Amino acid sequence: MTTPAALVLAAGQGTRMKSKRPKVLHEVAGRPMVRHVVEALRGAGIQRIVVVVGHGADGVRAALGDMNVEFAVQEEQLGTGHAVMQAEPLLAGHGGPVVVTCGDVPLLRPETVAQLVETHVARGAAATVLSAMVDDPTGYGRVVRAQAPAAAEPGRLIRIVEHADASPEERAIREVNSGTYCFDGGRLFEALRAVRPDNAQGEYYLPDAVHVLAQGGGFVQAVIAPDADEILGVNTRVELARAEAVYRRRIVEHWMLQGVTIVDPDTVYIDADVSLAPDVTVLPFTFIRGNTRIEEDCRIGPHADIADSVVERGAAVERAVVKGSRIGPGCAVGPYAYLRPGTVMEERARVGSFVEVKKSRIGPESKVPHLSYVGDAVLGRDVNLGAGTITCNWDGFNKYETVIEDGARIGSNTNLIAPVRIGKGAFTGAGSSIAKDVPADALAIERAEQRNIEGWAVRRRQRAEAEKTAAGRAGAPGAGADESPPADGPGGDKGTS
Repeated sequence: MTTPAALVLAAGQGTRMKSKRPKVLHEVAGRPMVRHVVEALRGAGIQRIVVVVGHGADGVRAALGDMNVEFAVQEEQLGTGHAVMQAEPLLAGHGGPVVVTCGDVPLLRPETVAQLVETHVARGAAATVLSAMVDDPTGYGRVVRAQAPAAAEPGRLIRIVEHADASPEERAIREVNSGTYCFDGGRLFEALRAVRPDNAQGEYYLPDAVHVLAQGGGFVQAVIAPDADEILGVNTRVELARAEAVYRRRIVEHWMLQGVTIVDPDTVYIDADVSLAPDVTVLPFTFIRGNTRIEEDCRIGPHADIADSVVERGAAVERAVVKGSRIGPGCAVGPYAYLRPGTVMEERARVGSFVEVKKSRIGPESKVPHLSYVGDAVLGRDVNLGAGTITCNWDGFNKYETVIEDGARIGSNTNLIAPVRIGKGAFTGAGSSIAKDVPADALAIERAEQRNIEGWAVRRRQRAEAEKTAAGRAGAPGAGADESPPADGPGGDKGTS
């Protein structure tokens, strides 16, 4: 058969979304809806795809910039039929099948598109409508089939009746139009030129082209989608949430069938571009987003949020936020840690509770156990940072690097004032502010010498008691005119100092 092409209608504003963002750019499972549609078409073997853009065209172009699609522009939104006509200059010479669908149907599966095209070609149809059986068809166009189709023409479609125009008998039909079609490319645009805007909106409707082809003697049929969820078009935030829930369930079921343990699928969110290896365990209330890859034997969660990161074999991430980072094999992160973009943890490194790491490398078997900030730093092998260690990486104008070499030990509450280098095997004393390089195997201490003043606390308490007594006398009745009472009046217990 002639290679199929496809048209994606993505020009509408989507006013019911009540958003400044074009409707087709709202995301489901971490991808704009229009990308899901293009991926489904590509998965069905369709290589030539034209996207009709209009409202927010630049944003749609940017979202599909890496997908090798062509664009047609609908300057004025005059209906779905008019949108398809804008692609005629690109597809006028295409005589093979043309799939037409919308950019707001993110649940459409590649297998369904492939079956639509195959059935269309096998029957030599002028048009094939993808339909679905739904429990509540309210608002959908009804698919009216021939009552007694000839044996040679099973599935013949007579017409599509919009809900508002349907008779009571037609409204009882549960088979509805999905808005996805396969047309004979040689007859599509000719049929559209015969369509008239004879409706309240004054628009050119694509289903009318189906009527034109049927009335002209062409064979028009309907193919029922295996899953009614596939035809869900997203027009409101409510429908967006529903699409997200359906897609999320598909994803978690897919990974469980691939050998991933997901303890509570209802509380786990995994984006479409995530990759999980067998024997990964995902615990409840976990988000795995963006282009994240998690290798085998990892334990993720509970309450983990990982985006655009790599977690290598046997690592564990618990109650932590990880963005744009690489976590090496056997590493441990959390609880309550934050890895910001540019962080690299090498094998068996540990980042513990209330630690933030940014654009830093944590060397093999190094530990940042708790209550620390590590930014723009390089830690060697087997480094230990005591609680409260801070890399002071910014002077208000520029960022500077801290280097801590293999085996160094950083005492609790140490401030490392970058740029600074701590040599191999060196120590810093707790409470130090280190602004100069520390040689290998040295001990660096920077703090005032402790001085114990005997009896100071006794004398301070005695003085405080005397001040309190004097203040009480000053506020008593008969005090001199030059004596002021305490701030809260006679008998108050607040001093004047």
